[in-house]
Amino acid sequence: MYSRRQLLLSGSAAFAAAALPFGSAALAKSAMKPAASAQTPSQALNALFDKFVDEGLDLYPEAATSLGLDKGPRAHQRAEVSDSSLAGIEKGKQLNESQFARLKAFDRNSVSGTDAVSYDVVYYNLETSVDAAKRFNYGGGGAGAPYIISQLTGSYQSAPDFLDSQQPIETKDDAEAYLSRLAGFGRGLDQEIEVVKHDSAMGVVPPDFILSRALVQMEKLRSTPVEKSVLVESVVRRAKEKNIDGDWDKQAQQIVNEKVYPALDRQIALLKEMQSKAVHHAGVWRLPDGDAYYGASLTNWTTSTMKPEEIHQLGLDTVADLSSQIDVIMKQHGMNKGTVGERLRGMYSDKKFQYANTDEAKEKLLADLNKQVQEVTRKLPEYFGALPKAGLEIKRVPKYLEAGAPGGYYNNASLDGSRPGAYYINLRDTAEVPSWTLPTLTYHEGIPGHHLQLSLAQEASIPLIRKLSFFSAYIEGWALYAEQLAVEMGMYENDPWGHIGQLHDAMFRGVRLVVDTGMHAKHWSREQAIKYFVDTLGDQDASATTEVERYCVWPGQACSYMLGKITWLKLREKAKAELGAKFDIRKFHDAGLLGGALPLQVLEKVIDNYIAETKAA
Repeated sequence: MYSRRQLLLSGSAAFAAAALPFGSAALAKSAMKPAASAQTPSQALNALFDKFVDEGLDLYPEAATSLGLDKGPRAHQRAEVSDSSLAGIEKGKQLNESQFARLKAFDRNSVSGTDAVSYDVVYYNLETSVDAAKRFNYGGGGAGAPYIISQLTGSYQSAPDFLDSQQPIETKDDAEAYLSRLAGFGRGLDQEIEVVKHDSAMGVVPPDFILSRALVQMEKLRSTPVEKSVLVESVVRRAKEKNIDGDWDKQAQQIVNEKVYPALDRQIALLKEMQSKAVHHAGVWRLPDGDAYYGASLTNWTTSTMKPEEIHQLGLDTVADLSSQIDVIMKQHGMNKGTVGERLRGMYSDKKFQYANTDEAKEKLLADLNKQVQEVTRKLPEYFGALPKAGLEIKRVPKYLEAGAPGGYYNNASLDGSRPGAYYINLRDTAEVPSWTLPTLTYHEGIPGHHLQLSLAQEASIPLIRKLSFFSAYIEGWALYAEQLAVEMGMYENDPWGHIGQLHDAMFRGVRLVVDTGMHAKHWSREQAIKYFVDTLGDQDASATTEVERYCVWPGQACSYMLGKITWLKLREKAKAELGAKFDIRKFHDAGLLGGALPLQVLEKVIDNYIAETKAA
């Protein structure tokens, strides 16, 4: 799972959906000046896109840091924090509308090729964001994430790790900027309270079990003695490593004691108060205009026009197909008794597949994952023309987030190359990640999955706005496709258990189609969803619960994986059929990957162009 959304959704749901097309009113007005007459249409369009990016970075300074762009004229942003208040959200909406108006005023017919694709990508982003923001006035505006604070959303959830892993500290100015942002973290917590109260008055309150899960994490963060908090230790440790003079420990402790912890206490108190209003229903159908909200959320995450009932049936069919494939391999290795789900549960429980639940064993697990990355990397030139330059680190999910975090996720490298990509794995309990599940998780999050795709996009010769575009169905669909590609690359030739893990995880994405639509369109309960999940996949109850609760707060996102994978496979088969002997999988992958993330319908156009150009060559 790609996790830039975790940072971006904490500030504004629309920011993740529209990938930076926001800015200040002053900049919006200046950008509306006519382009110089000497500019070609291509130059004018790309200048407009650059303006959109600048406006977005002006409004969301944390994004500038995450991307490694907080230097030079943007150096001041290293100390700044986004405005998460209702007024800040409204600025984002207004600038979306302003930018959409400016883009519509541009003559799309005046450009072609890559420029036309870029226009279509940005147009799709803005149109869907503007439409959703006009209709739904909660969750930060737009669709796809209805709750400002949950186990997966809110600055309490994203800011500590951001400050520790992405906020640079190389100089005294950097350390001062860290302290400024630390104080801003406290302000942001209170701004979120304002928005939560607004949404709560509209009847938008997370389910009771979501509030409980969030409170567990918030209280774990709050209960840490201030001197041992990652918020304090991070600046102290890194300033010491760089020999930066200053009493950073005292200053950071004072900020946490006076600004962060009191604001966190206020959030905790608010969520406890909201528990009296919370219901147990899992789906967003109960929210204002809930059915339409779910439809818009599906569009936001999947860029597909499929209806919930179609997606639900596709999930059931996918589960049946993959379950039969697992059954064949199991029987070949003497596993004949019980349903496929029961036999998978037996594999989860089998001690021969489990690492000890100790820090030492978890370090060995991480070392084993690095070996898998090295092995698959050696085979990349047979399947890809372009290869990523950015490095990849494999890390544990921070302990204070383990309770509610997913099994794995990826953070992209910085644009300037100063920070490598990072694949995080949740090691709260090694019984949840037996060895047969790990290869396919690594291929999904690392190589040839998220790290390869996102790094190639960031290193490609395309407009910056295209490098920053976020489309879950494309990105997660590619990563799920990459899991299957690893089979074709021979990664499981001597590993039938790992192959079962690959099929299990593919079936897992089919289960997501069933469960997500089940809860949000068919009114399934949380417990009904968990039971289907466990019965079908054999997963540990804790893992299934974490997953189901994730779908409650990101409605529609879980559907993006399989819908995206199916599109990638369909387009590959189309290219093979039409090109015959001219088909080269390396060129197919380059055609689909080197333009950055795309809506699925735009990806189809790109592959059609690749097919036509290859035929003509």
